[in-house]
Amino acid sequence: METVLAMNGITKSFFGVKALDGASLEVRRGEVHALMGENGAGKSTLMKILTGLVTPDEGSIELFGERVSIATPQDALRLGIAMIHQELNPIPDMTVAENIYLGREPTRGPFLNRKQLHRQTRELLERFDFHAAPETRVGSLSVAQKQMLEIIKAVSAEARLIIMDEPTSALSDGEVKTLFQTIRALKGQGVPIIYISHRMEEIFSMTDRATVLRDGQYIGTADIAALDADRLIAMMVGRPLEAIYPKERIEPGEVVFEANGLSRKTVFDDITFRVRKGEILGIAGLMGAGRSEVARAIFGIDRLSGGEIRIDGRPVAVRHPADAIRHGIALVTEDRKEMGLVLCRPIRENMTLASLPIDAKGAFVSGRSEAGTVRGLTDKIRIKMRDVNQPVQSLSGGNQQKVVLAKWLLTKPKVLILDEPTRGIDVGAKAEIYRLMSELAKEGLAIIMISSELPEILGMSDRVLVMAHGRIQGEFEGAHLTQEQILACAIGGSHSA
Repeated sequence: METVLAMNGITKSFFGVKALDGASLEVRRGEVHALMGENGAGKSTLMKILTGLVTPDEGSIELFGERVSIATPQDALRLGIAMIHQELNPIPDMTVAENIYLGREPTRGPFLNRKQLHRQTRELLERFDFHAAPETRVGSLSVAQKQMLEIIKAVSAEARLIIMDEPTSALSDGEVKTLFQTIRALKGQGVPIIYISHRMEEIFSMTDRATVLRDGQYIGTADIAALDADRLIAMMVGRPLEAIYPKERIEPGEVVFEANGLSRKTVFDDITFRVRKGEILGIAGLMGAGRSEVARAIFGIDRLSGGEIRIDGRPVAVRHPADAIRHGIALVTEDRKEMGLVLCRPIRENMTLASLPIDAKGAFVSGRSEAGTVRGLTDKIRIKMRDVNQPVQSLSGGNQQKVVLAKWLLTKPKVLILDEPTRGIDVGAKAEIYRLMSELAKEGLAIIMISSELPEILGMSDRVLVMAHGRIQGEFEGAHLTQEQILACAIGGSHSA
């Protein structure tokens, strides 16, 4: 099969630290090629070099048999390379049509042909079953819709090589199905796709070969058919990962948190459940089931229209996040970069954001006291960093997620709500997050974990609630619970086991 892309001996250093050390990647025509590795393995740097965002120190790139130099993103676009970034970057104040055709708009003479622009866009959107008008402002779209828009944009540009970085991280099951149909169609047209994902089920169902990087170095390339999950994980982390889910079964204590008949008009209704000390309660369901919305309302971000919250048996009023914090409720949101962190600020400031009075002297915060407060916790949860003054944006996704966790642990919560706690982080970092969850449960913390990853739900939960259409449809516990049972409940009916 024809080799479309050959990256050989790629080396890149930042401030004397090698991000890539002789890395290589070969992609063939019409294949979906998985690029695997833990966060910090060098995947992003290699793709930035391929798309002209970073210049390599050493190495060569051949595209369709010709050696090329990619100095700018414009060079990459001209060569037919398109990338769908995990960190979405559409222009919110422009319309769907304007975002898709930005830089290649149809014109009539020197003027924009808006009628043709909207007709072309409408045809594209129908092809992808995308329910938005061409005139819709992108800022009004959901995260899932914005991600699908980026995919549509890349396909519409008739790219000769497409890079997809965590393309399903914010998509519903229906949108994932449409995406996979598109990928298969592109394969049939001979378009190669570099596919980056931490979701093993996608790698084994959608890709043909996998290349693994570790610590900036090339580890190997293999046919997916010749690999299994254990072998692939061992290549990525350099050791066998015996227990991805280190959940210890402990006897839960007394009830800490109760939700009684919680409702929010048109969003969810009659949400009732309890969580005990030392228990991890999993909440599963399809996208749109109302899981995150319940978490937001419990934490006081959104207002409840009915129901009661009890902490340690006493009713509490939560009208604002400050009320939730005061009553011992903490929420790790699903989007750490938008709602969990101030990326440009140091680690220590991010960790103390929710507990500033601890380190405040009057109207001022003592940096020395702040650093002392966080130092012990950074050791406990094993944040890989230079020091606490390092900007949080310089950390890997897994370590950023640990900073968010640390921020809420400093508030000394009784109830910790984790919304998609391992989204967008690699398998090694996931294992670290799971280890920390198990330790916190052993210490008596009540944990509510919302997750779209069913293996995570099964591996870490003591009990599982399944939501659909804004209601709790079923409750399960026991060692023999299966993904099929959860899905059947989420899709179609009320069950308990």
